[in-house]
Amino acid sequence: MVTQQIARPAAINTEHLLEPQWAEVTSITKEINDVSTYWLKFTDPAIQKAYTFEPGQFNMLYMPGFGESAISICSDSNDHSKIGHSVRFVGNVTNAIGRLKVGDVIGLRGPFGTYWPMKELEGKDVFISCGGIGLPPLRPAIYHILHNREKYGKVTLLYGARTPADLMYTNEFDDWRKANIDVQVTVDRGDSSWTGRVGVVPMWFYQFRFDSRKTAVLTCGPEIMIHFVIYEALARRIPLESIFVSMERNMKCGQGSCGHCQLGPYFICKDGPVFRFDAIQPFFNVEEF
Repeated sequence: MVTQQIARPAAINTEHLLEPQWAEVTSITKEINDVSTYWLKFTDPAIQKAYTFEPGQFNMLYMPGFGESAISICSDSNDHSKIGHSVRFVGNVTNAIGRLKVGDVIGLRGPFGTYWPMKELEGKDVFISCGGIGLPPLRPAIYHILHNREKYGKVTLLYGARTPADLMYTNEFDDWRKANIDVQVTVDRGDSSWTGRVGVVPMWFYQFRFDSRKTAVLTCGPEIMIHFVIYEALARRIPLESIFVSMERNMKCGQGSCGHCQLGPYFICKDGPVFRFDAIQPFFNVEEF
């Protein structure tokens, strides 16, 4: 399991742990058809100044009358002026968030969870493999690499989506490439204008060369994709302890109290969402109830 200390919870009321802090929606970026990024700033300047997070952590976003939803932070951990969450509209809470406008407020608790081991990865090649909504939790890790590019070896992003219209953050890919990140994109189904790769993410592993002694794999996305990404990584002799997975199972409370996100002996909201694969391997194929 990833063993980093959880970042100080600057947006948690330590006397009333379930009470959210309030943040204003400063802007909204439509990403794809059912996903938008909400940029937030705390209404209390002291909280805004104190708030920090690590790449891979998440916040609990609260909509009065609807409830809370665990949403990964997708912004730059070095930028303390705003906090970004890319929200997919799939349920009551997230659809309520989807009705927010600039100037509205939302409750926020966090940050929660373990995070990508960026310090541990220094000096290594980093292979990031993700699909669909699995890119937002990895975006802060990419930003961290951009700020510290000299500390990492070869960095590759293999990102896939169902169709070209489902690809997120495409306006940033050129900047990532300019920073010597090899950005490779694939879609399950192309259209008449698509000239890139077609096929699911794991099937393209054969085109990449790995030095198993110094390569780390970071992955997030649909569990079926993660399963085959790990299979391909292990087939290339990447050690279990060099594979890191962010799990996206249903999280409700953010503190391991409700049991919704239990995975074997772990609670994803408290012990994850980022795990070293050797910790969860025995439980990984257990289906979510």
